Amino acid sequence: MLAVAAQTLAITAPVFAMLFLGVALKRLRWIDAPFIDTASSLVFRGTMPTLLFLGVVKADLDTAMQPQLLSYFFLATTASFFVAWAWAIWRVPFEDRGIYTQGAFRGNNGIVGLALATSMYGDYGLSVGSLLAALVILCYNALSAVVLAIYSPGVKPGAKAIVRSIVTNPMIIGVLLAVPIAYWKIPLPQWFLTSAEYFAQMTLPLALICIGGTLSLASLRRSSGTAIGSGMMKMVWLPLLSTFGAWLLGFRGADLAILFLYFASPTAAASFVMARAVGANHELAAAIIVITTLAAVVTTNIGLLILQWGGWI
Repeated sequence: MLAVAAQTLAITAPVFAMLFLGVALKRLRWIDAPFIDTASSLVFRGTMPTLLFLGVVKADLDTAMQPQLLSYFFLATTASFFVAWAWAIWRVPFEDRGIYTQGAFRGNNGIVGLALATSMYGDYGLSVGSLLAALVILCYNALSAVVLAIYSPGVKPGAKAIVRSIVTNPMIIGVLLAVPIAYWKIPLPQWFLTSAEYFAQMTLPLALICIGGTLSLASLRRSSGTAIGSGMMKMVWLPLLSTFGAWLLGFRGADLAILFLYFASPTAAASFVMARAVGANHELAAAIIVITTLAAVVTTNIGLLILQWGGWI
């Protein structure tokens, strides 16, 4: 258990380091609002879609193809979205409902969840985790585009606008382009893959620096109540309900543990990038990311401890 705790800390520590670097760079005036706008746009339109494309292309579909596991993860993620949205309608101001909902259901599976699954279960964790991440990327981006389109000032409400925001989302396009390549195992030139990896590697550092550059004590105070509520939903209630549902359906061992790790991942940095792209409250999105990443060090290990104590993993 201590090894898992150390691994969780090792994964989240660089995230916090980059966040604080963004704060420091903003205070030193090495970066400013125009830089954050440009860098966020680059991540949203270029580097993150490339990262998602590569993740799908490299997934081992033969090992990871488990219809029951994939179906439950997809359905539980969708249900979590509607639970978070319903709560937001009841308790959150109108203009922040989209950010609250996205922050409460959208996990950092490609970084935190996949790294922990791989560290605990090796190649099996890597293969299953990669396919789960690839599957849920479409779900995350489509549902986030819907809820942000409804509540964000940068998007005109209406069915056509919502559909347009989904089909033109660069992250969704990146995944859809990769699916046939991964399915038919179409070989890609090594020079292309290497260049794409160089480009994609900028994603997390740039996104986290932009998030850090957006943070301030004033913005954290303004967003604290809503951010903590979204963080509790993301790190406690939804993982608890989703993992309990998986247990009731008979998932055990590595499959149950991997599902929990993905349900309990902190909010993804992509939520900030999407919020900024549509003119939503990106300061709230940044606060939710910080709170959930900090909470993951505690909640992930408590959850794994309970599952091990019960003899279920």
